[in-house]
This record gives sequence, C-alpha cells and structure tokens, in this order.
Amino acid sequence: MSVFLHENSIRNIGSKNQSTRITEFLLLGLTDNSTIQLFLFVFFLVVYLITVLGNCLMITAITLSPSLYSPMYFFLRILSFVDICYTTSTVPKLLMDFLSEVKRISFMGCVAQLYSFISCGGIECIILAVMAGDRYVAICMPLRYTEIMSWKLCMLLGSICWVIGLLNSLTHTIFTFRLPFCKSHSINHFFCDIPPLLALSCADTTANKIAIYTVGVLVSIGSFLMTLISYIFIVTTIVKIKTMSGRLKAFSTCASHLTVVILYFGTIAFTYIRPISKYSLDQGRVAPVLYGIMTPMLNPVIYSFRNKEVQGSIQKIFRKNFGIC
Repeated sequence: MSVFLHENSIRNIGSKNQSTRITEFLLLGLTDNSTIQLFLFVFFLVVYLITVLGNCLMITAITLSPSLYSPMYFFLRILSFVDICYTTSTVPKLLMDFLSEVKRISFMGCVAQLYSFISCGGIECIILAVMAGDRYVAICMPLRYTEIMSWKLCMLLGSICWVIGLLNSLTHTIFTFRLPFCKSHSINHFFCDIPPLLALSCADTTANKIAIYTVGVLVSIGSFLMTLISYIFIVTTIVKIKTMSGRLKAFSTCASHLTVVILYFGTIAFTYIRPISKYSLDQGRVAPVLYGIMTPMLNPVIYSFRNKEVQGSIQKIFRKNFGIC
C-alpha cells in the first residue's frame, strides 16, 4: 500500500514538474495551408484596420460633438473602446502567426491573452444589455428619460460593466491556469481560449466546468435575458405607436441592435454553453472569429454610421481637419 501511494505521489510530482517547466505554448492556428494563410493574413489585416479606424472615429465623434452628449452615445463610446481592445487581444498575434512557421506564445502571454479576451467579452455582453435598457427607457418612458438616465446612473452602469467583466475573466483565468498542462503544449486554436487549454490538462477539470456553467453563464445568459426582456417591452410599445414613420424608425433601431445581439450571444452559446463532451475544438476555432473579430468590426456600422447625427459629426471632423466631406 505504501509503495502504491509512493508511486502515485511520484506521478503527481512529475506531472506538476512538467507543468511548471512549460514556458510557452504552440498555437496550431486556423489552417496549415500556406496559400490560405496568406489570404487570411490580408483578410484579417483589413478587418482589423477597419475595426480600429471605425471605432476610433466613433469615439472621436462622440467626444468632440456636444450634440452627442447623451447616455446612448456614452455607452456607444464604451462599446467602441471595448471592441478595439477585443480585437487587439487576438488579431495582432494572429497576423504575426500567419507569417511564422512556428506559432509560439509565452506562458504569461497566454495568461494575458485569455484574461483580456474574456474580459472584453464579458464587458461587451453587459454593455449590450445596458444599451438595451437605455433604449427601453427612451422608447417606453420618454418623458422620464432624462430623469432616469442621469449621468450619475450612466457612470455607475459603465463602472459595473467593467467590474463584472474583469472579475468574471479573473475567475476563469485563475481556474484555468491552476491546472497542470502535462498532456501537450500545443493549443488547438489560434489564441489561448478556455476549452483548448482544458483539453491539455491531465487533472480534474470539474471546477473549471462548474465555473463555465455558473459564472460564465450568469454573465452571458443574464445579459441576454435582460436584453430580450427590454426588447419585449420595446416592441410592445412600438406596436402602439400610431404613426407609421415612428414605427419604422423605432423598429429599424431595434432590428440593428437585435442583429448584433443574436450574432454575438448566439456564437458564444454555441462555443461555451453546450456540453463539453460535444465540444469540437475544430468547430470552436470558427465561433470566436464571429463574435470576437467580425462583430466589433460591424458595430460602428450598425450602431453609428447609420445614424445621421453621428454621420454629421464625422463629416464636421473631416471638414475641419482635412478640408473634405
């Protein structure tokens, strides 16, 4: 019996030592085909530039335009900043890897990437719900909108988004990197994400799965339900509007927001909420491209560039600084 325990302790020590010796991981990326990698490099470079420029324009327009000093644009500015951070957490490293034969990432770099990616994802979930609540107050209680959506409340809601998002990510990061990674150091993904990292561990990952299904689900599903409930009330109110022009304008705003909500929350649910046993690492590499890369690029177009006030503010900025538009 003592010999058996001794052998088990040696194995455990060996696993822990193997885990502590890991100073870097290898990312398998999106594809091994060199021709496709070149195409993907150009594609993601263009997407990243559009994302950064579009969201920077949004932030600049809101900051420099007094006419846009309202709660809705306050939250849009937060969303734009988060979207820049969201894509920056993965795309620059992805672009470097497309040009590298061996796609390495240091252990601490992996920790930082996972933490920043999950943080931005959580903040985006909550800010989308807050924006839906803002639209609910504006459409369903227009006479009390200024009173309810005070700047004090806006600052509080913005702070709550950041605190919950950062704490949510901290929980997942701690639970993930406390594991010994003794099966392999090759991550079947283009960035450090929770499911492929769990697949590398030889330890019990029950606590991690519980964290995914509790903390993660509370943030994502809770935000989605708040958004859904807000829009149920919004649609109910819009139906009662007598003028067709008023209905069309309100429905257009709701449809744009709901499109992003469905795309964003739907891909998150597809990736994280289904049973771990049915999770495909190959399929899981595609979903983050949608909600972590493509959605941040589309947000400025959907939320901002279709808005005449924002368009006018951007034109004024270009006219004043570059003499165009």
